[in-house]
Amino acid sequence: MSDQRIKFYQVGSFAVGNRLLPEAQSIQSRRERANTLTSGHRACQGCGEALGARYVLDAAAAAAEDAGGSVVTVNATGCLEVFSSPYPESAWRLPWLHSLFGNAPAVATGAAAGLAALGRSEVRVVAQGGDGGTVDIGFGCLSGMFERNDDVLYVCYDNEAYMNTGVQRSGATPPAARTATTQAVGPNPGNVFGQGKDVPRIAMAHEIPYVATATVADLHDLERKVCRAMTMHGARYIHVFVPCPLGWGTKSSHTVRLARLATQSGLFPVFEAVDGEVTGVTPIRRQVPVEDYLVLQRRYTHLFRPRKDETTIARIQAIADRNIRRYGLLGAEDLAPVLPDGATGAASSLGVRADLNDAPEEN
Repeated sequence: MSDQRIKFYQVGSFAVGNRLLPEAQSIQSRRERANTLTSGHRACQGCGEALGARYVLDAAAAAAEDAGGSVVTVNATGCLEVFSSPYPESAWRLPWLHSLFGNAPAVATGAAAGLAALGRSEVRVVAQGGDGGTVDIGFGCLSGMFERNDDVLYVCYDNEAYMNTGVQRSGATPPAARTATTQAVGPNPGNVFGQGKDVPRIAMAHEIPYVATATVADLHDLERKVCRAMTMHGARYIHVFVPCPLGWGTKSSHTVRLARLATQSGLFPVFEAVDGEVTGVTPIRRQVPVEDYLVLQRRYTHLFRPRKDETTIARIQAIADRNIRRYGLLGAEDLAPVLPDGATGAASSLGVRADLNDAPEEN
């Protein structure tokens, strides 16, 4: 599909520019799109994972069909599996297999091997799971899949905790975030700093053919990366950032906004890598301070009430700044001025600057 970058221009209303684009600009605009994850599932309102999964599987199905083939998918246990397949119903409209929490990469490997033995090279395998089933429980199986370079595209939908079982900490939970197992108590409330795994970089260390990150704030980019991955063979990995209104304590209408703030602050770098080398990054258009992102989420309320925790916020800002340096997310012409409090960033360009009044009230 086209790699044209689409710019939208605010004109004081809901109208935007670039209306006259060909339908092929988005797979979702095709009349014949696969609709792999159809209506009737039980995801929460504003679920980032449901949005991401629909675009991923529709793009994978379209890419396979364009090559004269089809797709089967293997799903780890988690929110996506639970809300999409309550027995005896299913919202999936393609061959779909659910096994255990932590063995989706191994099951997908077996499916790919079986199809190869049958000579069904036109049928491609896509595996998917949340951060719990990917970063933690299924990590050994995933590393094995990478090491063997099995012909599977694995997609992780990262909502930064075990949301399906009660919002427990995972290896993808960010520092200082409150979960059911990292309570906002004690001298250093929330999740500790220095723990967890950066799975995209670990995947790159395996030097597999393709690694990418994406978010539900740029669905065209997500579609493009899935389509590109489907043109390749061997192990491929896409890590998708999907905010969770329930687990994060955010408004359901803020899902896309939060994903955009995560990228524009530098907390979630968006990039592609081939054979272990970064080949492209999505630059930050207008940098925002991490505070704009944190303040909208109840899981970070303890950083702002009863008093603002400047030290912890500065440590989180330092993580974002390191990502910006590591991946070169800011060009020289885009460098933002230093804020009065010393944190690198700029005023929010994503509408009205976030403040405490935007945060949902505590229940």
